[in-house]
This record gives sequence, C-alpha cells and structure tokens, in this order.
Amino acid sequence: MATANPALVGQALVDFALHGNFPEDAISSKRVDKEDFGPALEALTAAKVKLEAEVHTINEETAPDVQSWVANAKTVEDDINRSRALANEIVRRAEAPEVSGQTIRETEEKAEFLQREVVYNQQVRDALTSIKHVHGVLDQVEQARNERRVLDSLHLLEKSWTAMDAVKVNKSCRVMKILDMRAFELKSAVHEVFEHVWNSLVTVDVDGHRVEIHESREDEPMSLSEAFIGLQAYKEVQQRMALFWHKVDAAIIAPRTATSHESLPGVAVQDHVLSLQGNSDQSIASLFSDLGHVMGYFAKLMPTELLQALSNVMMPALIPRIISSWLDSAVPATLKEMDQFQGVIASVRLFCQSLMDLKYNGFAELQDWVDNAPRVWLAKCRENALDSVRTQMGHGLGSPKAVERVETQTVSCSEGKELAANGAPTNDEDDWAAWDDEGEGNATEAPQAAIQENANHGALDINEDDADAWGWGEEEPVEEKPTEPAVAGTSVEDDPADAWGWGDDEPIDQPAAPSQPKAVESNPAKNLETREMTLKESYHISSLPEPVLDLISTILEDGASLVGSHSSPVAPAAAGLFGLPTLVLAMFRAVAPYYYSLDPSGGGNMFLYNDASYLAERLSEFVTAWKSRGDIEPRAVTMLRLDNEIKSLRSFATRAYASEMSTQRTILRDLLGGAQNLLQQAADTSDLTAQIESATGRTRAMAATWSDVLSRSAWCQAVGSLVDTIATKLVADVMDLSGIGQDEAYNIASMIAKITELDDLFIAPGAAKDDVPATAQYAENWLRLKYLSEVLQSNLPDVKFLWLESDLSLYFTVDEVVELIGLSFVDNARTREVVREITGNPHPRA
Repeated sequence: MATANPALVGQALVDFALHGNFPEDAISSKRVDKEDFGPALEALTAAKVKLEAEVHTINEETAPDVQSWVANAKTVEDDINRSRALANEIVRRAEAPEVSGQTIRETEEKAEFLQREVVYNQQVRDALTSIKHVHGVLDQVEQARNERRVLDSLHLLEKSWTAMDAVKVNKSCRVMKILDMRAFELKSAVHEVFEHVWNSLVTVDVDGHRVEIHESREDEPMSLSEAFIGLQAYKEVQQRMALFWHKVDAAIIAPRTATSHESLPGVAVQDHVLSLQGNSDQSIASLFSDLGHVMGYFAKLMPTELLQALSNVMMPALIPRIISSWLDSAVPATLKEMDQFQGVIASVRLFCQSLMDLKYNGFAELQDWVDNAPRVWLAKCRENALDSVRTQMGHGLGSPKAVERVETQTVSCSEGKELAANGAPTNDEDDWAAWDDEGEGNATEAPQAAIQENANHGALDINEDDADAWGWGEEEPVEEKPTEPAVAGTSVEDDPADAWGWGDDEPIDQPAAPSQPKAVESNPAKNLETREMTLKESYHISSLPEPVLDLISTILEDGASLVGSHSSPVAPAAAGLFGLPTLVLAMFRAVAPYYYSLDPSGGGNMFLYNDASYLAERLSEFVTAWKSRGDIEPRAVTMLRLDNEIKSLRSFATRAYASEMSTQRTILRDLLGGAQNLLQQAADTSDLTAQIESATGRTRAMAATWSDVLSRSAWCQAVGSLVDTIATKLVADVMDLSGIGQDEAYNIASMIAKITELDDLFIAPGAAKDDVPATAQYAENWLRLKYLSEVLQSNLPDVKFLWLESDLSLYFTVDEVVELIGLSFVDNARTREVVREITGNPHPRA
C-alpha cells in the first residue's frame, strides 16, 4: 500500500473539521505513518489561526450595529411596560365607582382609632383612680399603725390587697410594684406593733420561772382574743404557741416534772402570774395537783381558740414525759404496793377529767393509760420479770450449792441387797440381808413401768430405767457385757437438739446408764418380794435457779390472789400473770447458754444441765403442790399450765449436756488425729505417746472439773463417754491398719496400757484395792480396747483360747477377729487352722 502525502493528510483533516467533507478514496486509501501527523497538526494550527483572525475582523466591523440594536430593544421593552400599566389603570378606572374605596377605608380606620383612644383614656382614668384609692387605703393603714390599732391595720391591709387585685394594670408595672412594696413594708411595720402588744399581754421569764398573761391591758388597744385574730392573719398560730410552750416548759413545767432533782419546786398562781415557789414533794398526787393549777391558769386567761392551739403543741410533749418519767416508775411490780398504785390511778383519772372540763385536747394517751391500768401493770410485771432474769444472769453463776435428789422406788429383795452391797445412798437402815419371807415386802415382782416412770424425773434423764439413773450394779463383774448406751433423738419429733443444730455429726448424748446387776438368789419366790426404797443423790447447782423459782412463785401467788378479786384495779390482769412464768423460763433458756459459757471453771454447760434439771424438778413439785391447794380459787388452780415448760426445761438440759459432750468428744478426736489414722500419721513412738497423753490428760481434767458439778452417776456417764471416745478411736485406727508387725503390736499395746490407766477414775471412793473399776459399765468399747490389747500380745493358741474359752466373742465379731489374725500373723496352715476353728464356732459363749 502506497504512503500518503503529509500535505494531503493535513488538508483532508482541515476540510473535515471546517466543512465536514470526507477525503476522496484515492487519499483515504493511502497508508498514514506516524511521521505524517506532524505536518497534519501544523496544517490544523494554521487553519485555526486563520479562522480566529476572520472572526475578530467580523466583530470589529459589526460592533456599532449590535449596540444600536440592544439600545432599541430596551426602549421597546420600556414602552411595552408603560403601555401595559396604562391599560391596566384604564381598565381599573373603568370598573371602579365614582367614590374611591381607599378613602372609605381610611375614614373608617380614623373613626376606630378615635374610639380606641377614648377607651384607653377611660382605662387610664380608672387605673389612676384605683391607684389613688389603694394609695389612700395604705395611708389609712399607716395612720392605724401609728395609733397602734393592729386589727384595723390588718383589716385595711386586707382591703388594700383586694383593691390592688382589682386594679386592671399589669402587676409588673412600676407603679404596681411600688404599691405592693409599700403594702408589705406596712405589714412588717404592723407586725412589729403586734409583737409589742403581744409581749405586753403574754410574758414569760424563763430565768425567773414566771409566766404572766393578761386578757387585755388599759394601755393597749388589743385584747388577747383579738391577738388570736392577728396570729391567724399572719398565719403564726402554731409557731407562736410552740414558742410560748417551749418557754413555759423551760420556766415552769420542766423544773417541776424533773425526776433527777432531789427537791422539786411548787407551782403558785396569783392573779395573772404563774410561778414556781417553795418546795413540793415527789408524790404523783402533788405533781398532778400542780399541773392542774397550770392547766387551770391557761384555761382561765386564754381564749378557747388559743387554748386549743396551745393544747396541740403542749400535750404531745407533756403527756409522754409524765408517763415515762413519773407514771411508769410508779407502777409496782407486785401486789404489795397496789394501794399506792390505786392512789396514782385516782390522781391521773381526776387530772384527765379536769382537762376534759377545761376543754383541753390531745391527752388521749394519758386517758388510755388510766383506762388500761391492768395492762400497764401487767406490762411492768413482764418487764420487771424479764429484766430480773437478765440482771441475775449478768451477776454470774455465783457460789455452787449442793442439792439432793430423793426418789422412792419399789425394788425387789435381790435388787435391794445388790444396792446395799454397792453402797447405794439410801435412808433405809434395815438390814436387807435379814429380810426374809416374814418381812413386810409384797410378794410381787417390781413393776418395770414404775421404775421407768421414776427414772423420767431422775438426775440422769430421761428414757432409762431407775437402775440406770442411779448407777446400780457398779460392782458387776467386768465379764458381763454392758448394755448399749441410750441414744436420744431416735426420731425427728423426739430429738430436742435437732432444732438447735447440736451434734449434727453424731447422736445426741444423754447421761446413759450402766447395765443392771444380776440378782441370782437360791429362792426365786423371795426374789419376787418387793419393798419401797428411798434413793438419794447429790449434785451441785449454781446460784441462778433459786431466784428464778422465787420469781415464778411470787408471780403465780400474785395471780392467784387476783383471781376472783373485785376490789383490785388490776384484777383483769390475773390471766396474764399466769402466762409470765412461760416468758421467764423462755428468757432463761434464751440467755443462759451465753452467760453459763462465761464460767471460768469450764463447767458452764454441766451447771446449765444441772440447773435446768433442778428447775424442772422443782417446778414439777410446785405444780403438784399447787393442784392440791385449797386456799386459792379453783379457777386459779386450773390456770396454772407449766407442764410444757417442764418438758422444755428437761429438753433444754439434755441439749446443754449434749452440747458439752459433743464439744469434748470433738476435742479428744482432734487430739487423736481427727479423721486421720493416729497410728499412720505419727512420725515416731514419742509422738504417739504425746498424743495419747494429751487425750488422757484432757479426760482427767474434765473429770476433775465435772466432779464438783455433776452427781456421781451423771459424772460416771459423762466421763465414761469421753473414755469411750478414746477407746473407739484407737480400736478403729488399729482395725484400719493394713498390717501389724511385732514391734508395732507392742507399741500399740503400750499405748492401750497408758489409756487403761483411766480405770482409776471409776473406782468408787473408799473402795478396796481389789475392787473392779466400773469403767466398762459406762464405756461401751472399753473392754473391746482391753481385749484388743490381749489379742495384739497373744500368739495363735492364746487368741484361740480368748475366743473359745474367754469372753473375746462378746466384744468382737468373727470377721473382726479373723481380720486381726490376718493383720498380725503370717498366712500359713497353722493360722488357717485357727481361723477355721474360730469361724466354726461363731458364738462360743452362747
């Protein structure tokens, strides 16, 4: 393809740009190189310059014609607008009437303006007239103030405020502000005059203890009745009466009603003066006599409205003070001072009647005190009783006192001989051994029900038979297996400690009892003969039960004397008095655990056990005696209900005992390693020995502490429980071992020997050296511990002998003995033979 001429390319582009012509085929078919663009652009630039020069030339040639045309166009437009306006005006004038509407409107507007001006001028005139009237009224107020006519001033002020409200001018207007300011200034000025007049009518000299009130004075134009109107106008009735009462209280009432002063002033009224003069005694009658003078003085000189206002602020302060400071302290706690209390009631009733006659109000609380005198007295008795218990508790347990429990029971001949042989405390001097068939005993078997009934009131509580309660059979041979200890709380309803949360980890302790002795006689018929026997046992109580019993007895005697009484003003409170012992005992049970725990001797809970038991016993005797009394009303006999309280006291005593035993057992278990195995945690034998000595030492310490508190039988049960805790812990730890070597068995036996030295605690005072200790009767696992020591120190034939010929089977099961053999001996044919013989005879002592 041939290359295009650069000049032809440039011309073709210029023709297309200026005229829109396409190049001919001969030119458009040629090939265009990049070298052709330079000449083409130069041709376009030259065409552009030429075109701009032509346009400039044309503009210069036609400029005058264009300007002329623009000017002519504006002229034509202005002519058109004037023509249009002229045409519109012609049309408007052609349509309008002869008289112009604008003239009519202007005339109407002028007439309305003149009318408004007339109304405005009239309003200005009325406002100026009203302002002048208000100003005149304020001038009258000022004149009345100068003449000290307070009420006229107040009336005129009220009139001026009404007139100002009627002025139809904005209150923000300056003239209205000036009038309002002047009115308030006059009100303040009138108040100063009123203050002067009031002070001349009512005067209180606090330091001089003097009050002076005048209904009116010659030199003052206002009376006290008119002053009340002034107080209402200033809305100061309550404020003024409160201030007046405070001054009167400081000057007269407070010095007269003060109970802390040794001497009290008297109240005197002379004409218009109330003052303190002389001395007065501290009796209730004198107090109300002087208060009556004060109330009469106010009622005589003050108008009724002012007296009512004074009552509203005086009575709420005066009446509670009289009741709390004078009347409450005058209420007796017993019937011994009832005559004097009757005089107090009469004085208060007379005072209330006088207040009613004098038109006072606000003394309903005092009237209620009189009308509810029995309730007030009962409340005082209740408060005094409870406070007496708290006070007595606060003094501490005091010096212990030995008391004796005496019970009469029916026992068989064999039981009596056993008791005599064991040295049971009795008041029967007969020789039981000489009691033969010709004796006075009845040939009947001693009823166990009677023994059970008597035991329910014994020192050891509760559910055991009489022999259990008194520790019979302490000399019984140790081979006899002891009975299981009594465990309280076998059901939710019967467990008194469940509600207190004591002993949650173990059964609640009661002083359990040893087994009864065997009565073996050659003559069975003689053994069935019965006879009454009086048993005695002494224990110690604190100094607290006796005051509580005396208080309850006094309250109930007062209640019995009020039953059927018609002359006593507090007779309706008789039924309430019979309920006070319940509150007294409830208070004792509520606060006793805290105060008894403060006993430095450490026997607080055991003292509480003894005291609660003693209270229950004495109250039971009191109830029995009360029901047989003939010197009181039959209704008074039936109103006494202490059976539930006696049961509560016995349960409370049980809880105190259980709490102490639970604490001591926990301490012993902690000393012996707690939940861990004592034999596995100790580093060496000396550590084991130290822990054993700590536990036995604690046991001996508690035994010494309780020996001065508990009865002998209860002491045996308590100390036996501690000993049993040690024995149980050690037996369980031995049985929990995986194996026992010879040296270890020796060490364990040595520790058991150290523990069994506690046997000396259970040897009765004055007993022979060869007497068997009664430890096993009070510690269930004591013989288990001893036989465990025997097994650990024995060879296989000895173990076999202990099982078949001795009493090992009474304290260990077959499985336990087999386990001990497995721990201590090598498994061989000889060992297996012994095990077969033991398992083949599981009950050799049956």
